[in-house]
Amino acid sequence: MERELDLVIVGGGPAGLTAYIYAARARLKTVLVERLSPGGQVLVTDWVENYPGFPEGISGAELMEKFSAHARTLGLEPILDEAVGLTVDGELRLVHLASGRILVAPTVIVATGASPKKLGVPGEAELTGKGVSYCATCDGPFFRDEVIAVVGGGNTAVQESLFLTRFVRKIYLIHRRDQLRATKILQERALDHPKIEFLWNTVVTEILGQEKVEGVRIKNVKTGEEEVLQVGGIFIFIGIKPQTEWLDGVLAVDEGGFIVTDSEMRTSLPGVFAAGDVRAKACRQIVTAAGDGATAAYMAEHYLAERRKT
Repeated sequence: MERELDLVIVGGGPAGLTAYIYAARARLKTVLVERLSPGGQVLVTDWVENYPGFPEGISGAELMEKFSAHARTLGLEPILDEAVGLTVDGELRLVHLASGRILVAPTVIVATGASPKKLGVPGEAELTGKGVSYCATCDGPFFRDEVIAVVGGGNTAVQESLFLTRFVRKIYLIHRRDQLRATKILQERALDHPKIEFLWNTVVTEILGQEKVEGVRIKNVKTGEEEVLQVGGIFIFIGIKPQTEWLDGVLAVDEGGFIVTDSEMRTSLPGVFAAGDVRAKACRQIVTAAGDGATAAYMAEHYLAERRKT
């Protein structure tokens, strides 16, 4: 076990890195655990145009390098390992790593993020960031006057399709069932929109293209008929999956598996906070993740100060 820590941060995306910056400035003895390399999913985001301070836009990789560089000036030396468990020993919280190390501290910030559910079809991984997207807010403006496909039938798929109509010429909304799962008012708006064409009982079986998306192969699940749609991009909204399996029920989560917190990032376990896309909330963006991280570190500092008084 490794003790003499004030705080363990699990996850090195925007939330985790911001939490580290705030914790280090508060002079907390802090370590950050990241499974791969600091930056999180933003590293594979081609271009970011909605993060304040960069009016011309910035690549996701460059933005996260700036986050990481800022944290390094405050002493960041990330532990490149995977958290596989969280347990409790009285007032201490134990973060178990895949390597066998155990990090012990009174406070923990969980910032492990969430990842979009994938279709799992040929071409998807190869063309992610090259016309395959999971975020309309991030990438919609890059598809001005294009014909695109959207996959999904829930609230997110329909809301994002309506948002994308601001930019694109036409949307094929592809859904494996014969009716939407979205709320009625969203259904009505989408069904009435002249830019949206619905393809019911249909699935995508392949995403086509070399350097970028050029089309999608689709199949009608009732008739078995297949065809190729010529599209310049595809947005996939079939749900997101929070990275919370490693917690094994230690923290309260909602029906989607996202960690339930209050407005100050407190979880159901005192001393443990959650920040970023892993927590239950309405908006998942880089800027909101950073705000969560700042709040979580601030509240961890206050939690420690209160413990020292007793």
